[in-house]
Order: sequence, then structure tokens, then C-alpha cells
Amino acid sequence: MASMAVQLLGFFLGLLGFVGTLVATLLPHWRTTAYIGSNIITATGYMKGLWMECVWHSTGIYQCELYRSLLSLPQDLQAARALMVLSCITSILASLVSVMGMKCTRFARDSLIKFPLVLSGAICFVCAGLLCLVTVSWTTNDVIMDFYDLFLPSGMKYEIGLAVYLGYASACLSLTGGLVLCWSSCSERSRTPLHMQRNQPLSHPPAFNQLYPPAPLYKPPEALKDNHASSFCSHSNSGYMLNNYV
Repeated sequence: MASMAVQLLGFFLGLLGFVGTLVATLLPHWRTTAYIGSNIITATGYMKGLWMECVWHSTGIYQCELYRSLLSLPQDLQAARALMVLSCITSILASLVSVMGMKCTRFARDSLIKFPLVLSGAICFVCAGLLCLVTVSWTTNDVIMDFYDLFLPSGMKYEIGLAVYLGYASACLSLTGGLVLCWSSCSERSRTPLHMQRNQPLSHPPAFNQLYPPAPLYKPPEALKDNHASSFCSHSNSGYMLNNYV
């Protein structure tokens, strides 16, 4: 029961990480306008994401425009797109495999295949978290390097957006869920052989007479019982009685 609860905890942590990764991938708040220098008092703000670029007005109106050309995008943005999409796909695969391998599901019940399934799902969650973590770390490094670039105008500098922080949290959740699932599957697998040995009935070695049963006793046929030759005692006895009467 405890191992089932641990598996559920790891699965829900990984599922929350997947939801956070998906939301962070779709949000445009990866880079926001840095309010420094002449941009301290401004009526508009700019936000850049993986799929669109948005302008925020002081009246509360958002205007977003999708990136129309893929080849015209910077290489770092293309790589970030690919890594985040791959992270989402890996999380979906991890969720499906983990559900099939968990003890609370009916798939392959009481079968040894459940342990490899849970372990595979845990590894996929860990890989998804690493992919998301690499992407947000890469973006954070680019933003910080551009922010402290002295030759870059203040109007072209950005700060780290909320989507990046959400990506960090989602990566931590995915990694934690994967590690919890991996730990639960490994501990359950290590306990299974001993548990099966304890539940097996004790069987004593078979006796020698069961392996090699004794040969049956020899019984002479009934026809030969009356035709046996007379012994010496019977001859002497019959001869003694005959002399007495002669």
C-alpha cells in the first residue's frame, strides 16, 4: 500500500510538471521589457515568447503576432522550440507508460512487466525535466548576457519573464516525480524476490522409497503350490508310520 502511494505521488508530480511545461511553452512571457534608463516611464511593454511577440499597452490591451517564418528566427529560439516540444512529448509518453505500470491499474496485474514499465516512465519524466531545464537555463543565460552588454541599447534589453520561472518549477516537478517513481520501482523490485520466496510453501526433499520404490514380493503361482517335491522329513515321517503298521 505504501509503494502504491509513493507511485501515485511521483506520477502526479510528473503530471504537474508536464502541465507546467506545456503552459510555459505556449506563454509569450519568456522575455519582457527591461524598464531601465529612458524606459522607466513608458506606456507600452514588449514580450517575446517561443511562438509569438506581444505588445502590452497601459490601457490593458494586448496585441500579439505569431512568428510567420521559421527559418528567419534566431537559432537559439529554434532550438528552444524544439527542446520544449520534445519535453512535452516525452512527458506524454512518460505519463502513458507510468499509468500502465502502476500497481493501481489493471494492466498486466501481478506481472513482472509492471516494474520495467514504471521504471521507463520514471526515466522519461527525468528526461523531460532535463530538457525543460536546459531550455530555460539557456534562455536565462542569453537574457543576462544581453542585459549586461554595454554596446546594446537600453530599448533592446529584456528581463527574464514569468514563463521562464514557470519552466524552472515545471522542470523541478518533473525531475522529482521521475526520481520518486524510479525509487519506488527499484525498491519494489528488490523486495519482490524475497517476498515470493517467503510465500512459497516449504517442500521437503522426497524420501528414498518415493524415488526408488521397492520391488514387489514374489508370489508363486497357485498351480505350483501342490506340485512341490516332498522334503526329506516328510519321507522319513511317512516311512516311520508305515513300519509301525507292517
